[in-house]
Amino acid sequence: MHDISALIAQLEALHNHVCPRQILGIRMGILAAEMLDLDLPQKNKRLYAFVETDGCFADGVMVATGCSLGHRTMHLMDYGKVAATFVDTKTGRAVRIAPNALSRERAAALMPDAKSRWHAQLEAYQTMPCEDLLQAREVALTVSLEALISRPGVRVTCSHCGEEILNEREMIVAGEVVCQSCAGNSYWSDGTSALIAHAEEAGTAS
Repeated sequence: MHDISALIAQLEALHNHVCPRQILGIRMGILAAEMLDLDLPQKNKRLYAFVETDGCFADGVMVATGCSLGHRTMHLMDYGKVAATFVDTKTGRAVRIAPNALSRERAAALMPDAKSRWHAQLEAYQTMPCEDLLQAREVALTVSLEALISRPGVRVTCSHCGEEILNEREMIVAGEVVCQSCAGNSYWSDGTSALIAHAEEAGTAS
């Protein structure tokens, strides 16, 4: 049995309060390890987690599993869902876990004297049987885990902006190595045109 109270104490060191979503993250991580027959928290990088929303839920997954952005064993798929897919990188097995559709109603029934539905969820989620709280199934990835993880020590320099690119995230535009921002796939702008736009204009002009 995993000591959920000890994991909650770790969360309290990260947040000024603990919420139901954090408990869901903890319970999902524990269930994933049981389904994949892995020990937690992991001491290597065998378990990889795709979390489908950020915030406190992701921290719950992190403290339960040891998966994190810092260790490059967690990836955000920003679907706005309190759900996660866990992958055994050694065997390739993957399980996706999400809350049971009836988990909130069941929590309210278990804790009728709670101050609010939120407090009922906070308490009940810690002890509810997995089959009442969560739904889980084996899945197959449609993205390349090897490409996401990449290889250690791989780095190149963007020929346009001169910034370093890690983890094989570079692109080739007009025969040049460029970063994704300079290739036009940027989430920010400083008012200058992207390299790919210049390449397209040059092609049109010729």
